[in-house]
Amino acid sequence: MERGAAELSGIDSLLPWKGAAVLLLDLDAFFASVEQLDHPEWRGKPVIVGGDADRRGVVSTCSYEARTFGVRSAMPSLQATRLCPDAIWTPGNFPRYIELSKQVMRIMTDASPRLQQVSIDEAFLDISPGHYTGEHPVLVADRIRNRVAELGITCSIGLGISKSVAKVASDRDKPQGLTVVYPGSEVAFLAPLPIRVMSGIGRVAEERLRDCGITTLGDVATADESILKSVFGKNAQMMRERCLGTDRSPVEQDESVKSISNELTFSTDLTELVEIRRAIAMLAAKVGRRLRHKNLLGHTVTLKLRFRDLTIRTAQQALDAPVNNEHVFTPILQSLIPRIWQEGESLRLVGVAVSGFDGRAEQLDLFGMNGAEADNPGETSDDLQSLVLASDRVKDRFGEDALTYGRELLFRNRDTGTIAQKKDDYRDPLRLEKE
Repeated sequence: MERGAAELSGIDSLLPWKGAAVLLLDLDAFFASVEQLDHPEWRGKPVIVGGDADRRGVVSTCSYEARTFGVRSAMPSLQATRLCPDAIWTPGNFPRYIELSKQVMRIMTDASPRLQQVSIDEAFLDISPGHYTGEHPVLVADRIRNRVAELGITCSIGLGISKSVAKVASDRDKPQGLTVVYPGSEVAFLAPLPIRVMSGIGRVAEERLRDCGITTLGDVATADESILKSVFGKNAQMMRERCLGTDRSPVEQDESVKSISNELTFSTDLTELVEIRRAIAMLAAKVGRRLRHKNLLGHTVTLKLRFRDLTIRTAQQALDAPVNNEHVFTPILQSLIPRIWQEGESLRLVGVAVSGFDGRAEQLDLFGMNGAEADNPGETSDDLQSLVLASDRVKDRFGEDALTYGRELLFRNRDTGTIAQKKDDYRDPLRLEKE
């Protein structure tokens, strides 16, 4: 394993590279780094991007200065405040993060057209010699790293022969590191590492593997087939190959969208049915708008509830005809409430989702009522479709806040202030379908 090309004396010092070369670029503490870029007075100080501590907010990300105090992503803001009382807090600026992310992706595509973005701050790039670039992969990776630094933010890069090797390598040297795993050294690199570093091994799988005495990636690579199948099912062989560094999933952008969803954690519990119904309607409106923006219709709606004790329950309904109009699928979602909620129970979070797109986009004029009752029984499907399209036109022209329903105002000050990401915009190719 070598460090970045910037530390090498020249191309003669680089080992030969034959075969595939894949890098994974991970932007370092991305949201916090952008905030420090835009606020020079915050540089060198602990910065936390997250929700309000007194409204059940959580940390979206934090600067490395804050991490020295023990602050981590997804930590409750209240805990982060106790660990780092002098931190600078900001709710974040998602449009600005998207702007910087796009600039980074353009830098990557300048080097190779084979880009696979997996999140706002992470992307794979195929830079195999002779295929998409004529340069040594280490030099390409180092140039990308330096160009990103010119934007005023930093990234860490892992480079190897496969996506799984590159992903693990990208986490080994942060921030602004370049970890290179040369062809043929995959097993030596991966074998001693703890199992939790490999994508696809979540908390449940880790516990089950440890119960079998399996603690390293090398242990997984040599484990009995029956053990791996009991933990990973149909993905057993794929996980063995990942831990050996021999998997060969291609670098390609998955344009398909599996679901469109929106959820909200509330600063105070919802306890009344009328509140829950209004929350569902508010979230469904956001999902409907995104469905229409992506020209998608779905055949399945899902309601998700998180309770005071943090348990989660979900209910799902398959539809005969596809939907993208919240005035149609909101009543269906609301009809699912009695399946998973009883009067007197307190809710911390409500989420709604539409899925079942069958891998295709459908025209808006194929909209169907699915036999469901509308919010206003006297309205026809054409009336409802005209209503949402008119609403979309107003928001497209004047912004998302140009038109709001009263129910949205009711919840405006009851969120946690934590920045939300559109998870459906990206696909994680290293995530298993199900643990």
